[in-house]
Amino acid sequence: MDIQTAVTLLTVTVILLSIVIVALIVLVIAVLVKIRQLTSSAERVTSNLAAATDWLVPAKVFKEISRAFRR
Repeated sequence: MDIQTAVTLLTVTVILLSIVIVALIVLVIAVLVKIRQLTSSAERVTSNLAAATDWLVPAKVFKEISRAFRR
């Protein structure tokens, strides 16, 4: 094998590996952004659920009903 051929093959290999590494980094960043969006959405859902369950406490429901009839 000629030295020039070996250098060319190694150069091509390094370029291909660099492209693969950059693609993997971009993919990981995209997945992390998507996970962050999902956790943000989950936090909003749990916040809304907590507010809804707070209103469904029987004592609070009866208190608000009694206030409505007093007015």
